[in-house]
Amino acid sequence: MRSIRPSTTARRGGAGARRRTSPVLAAVALVSALALTATACESGDDTAGGDPSATAVAGDDKIKIPDDIKDRLKEHGIDIDKWRNGAWKNWDKDDWLREADEFINPIIADLWDPDRMRDAEQPDKGVDENDISGDQGVTDPTPEPVEAQAVSTPYHSAVPVAGKVFFDSPQGTMVCSATVVQDPANPGKSNMVWTAGHCVHAGKSGGWYRNIAFVPSYNDSGLSAKEMENESTAKEQVAPYGVWWGDWVQTSDQWIEQGGATGGDGASYDFAVIHVTPEEGGSGKSLEETVGSALPVDFNAPAVPEVDSITATGYPAAAPFDGQTMHQCEDKPGRLSLNDSDPTMYRIGCTMTGGSSGGGWVAAGSDGKPALVSNTSIGPITGGWLAGPRLGDVAEGVFNKVSEKYAGR
Repeated sequence: MRSIRPSTTARRGGAGARRRTSPVLAAVALVSALALTATACESGDDTAGGDPSATAVAGDDKIKIPDDIKDRLKEHGIDIDKWRNGAWKNWDKDDWLREADEFINPIIADLWDPDRMRDAEQPDKGVDENDISGDQGVTDPTPEPVEAQAVSTPYHSAVPVAGKVFFDSPQGTMVCSATVVQDPANPGKSNMVWTAGHCVHAGKSGGWYRNIAFVPSYNDSGLSAKEMENESTAKEQVAPYGVWWGDWVQTSDQWIEQGGATGGDGASYDFAVIHVTPEEGGSGKSLEETVGSALPVDFNAPAVPEVDSITATGYPAAAPFDGQTMHQCEDKPGRLSLNDSDPTMYRIGCTMTGGSSGGGWVAAGSDGKPALVSNTSIGPITGGWLAGPRLGDVAEGVFNKVSEKYAGR
């Protein structure tokens, strides 16, 4: 999540308060905020807009690029051969793909191995607490901290819709949390994931991040960081339901134009939807069928006074957590405003830290049934509370664009 501290700030759930830097991380460290990614499909799947027509080897990695994606790479002046041979690690600000329709993300098979996933950092973005004002009316008193509780294992039994988003940024490998959500255009067969905008795009200072992938039920058995450093830890333990690459991502125009690495700019619109496809082609099953569940998204969620309780889920990575285990907080929300011209945000007491960004917030929706009503966006660097955008028309528009793009596919 993007974090708030009394003076300067850092973002939680993404690139901020850092954990140790491994040789893997150092080898891919990049330079500045965003990136370009590219859509790809495996095993002839057409979700990226075409049949795979080119397979290349970059070291031991295979990259499959459909014809239309190959053409889009060329349109943006990207040398495909150089990209295959590691040019994705270069972050020239002039070459960042920034606009909403410029997202591209070719699959690099086996890029997200257990070591790379374990060593990913949390992207932080913060806001000065002195900047908090009344919410188009009200900001409620700071909530009392609620101690984050470890989720029981296996995670798939407890919270099958939760997982982690991994991506590369100029600062290195990064991680956020995310949720499998229902797709009305493909009932029971959703390939859609909800997360924070700052987990996919750097905002006003940059563009799209690269190599965006989702791992449902990450570390399903809840191994500690020390246990996961064991060389015998198999990828199946870390990613029991596979690695799912983003073949399309949509975030709000407000986040792209306003979002920043510090401060609360764009926080009320800090959400994103990722459409995914399995790295290895899979069995033909959708993500929802694979994990066995998906949450509806409520874009008409009740106002704060009408919400009895919200449960936030995530993989906090900044101390005292290690980023490997899933936690939850439950609290009655209050209201938070960073800018009186932007929508009011939900705020709850919670001790989860960086890495929990993008994690789903679940409450009784407008129909009384559990639904995703927000996601972790910001919180103080010292922990104690979290805030997330209240989903409305803008969020619904982002969601519908992705759903409609893949309707019937």
